[in-house]
Amino acid sequence: MHHITMPSTLLTKRQVMGQILVCASGCCCGRIDKGKPEIPLEWLKKSWKEARLLKSIQLTITGCLGPCDLTNVVSILTPEKQIWLGRITEHLQYEALFEWAKASAEAGYLLDLPEALQNHVFERYKI
Repeated sequence: MHHITMPSTLLTKRQVMGQILVCASGCCCGRIDKGKPEIPLEWLKKSWKEARLLKSIQLTITGCLGPCDLTNVVSILTPEKQIWLGRITEHLQYEALFEWAKASAEAGYLLDLPEALQNHVFERYKI
């Protein structure tokens, strides 16, 4: 019998420090037609690419991350933990996320989240 062991690192094409998942599936989290704030996806993708962050912190545009009672959910996945952010509704908050990722990449490790994002952290699952 073969046993499958899960790796202790993120499963990506390259070794990265972390991965940012942004909900942009058109579900209730980011639908401007339902009065929800727009997610600046094109700005995020362009900024990430220009700063060459994808080699250290991957940006993934994904489907619904839930829970649907929160708007604009973002998940930060690291080898050690997963951080959930909700109600990221202002462009300044996405800028803070980008600047945090850029500073972390320059430092070579994930820094603490900036104050602008800390009060958006929520507990997604309880084990």
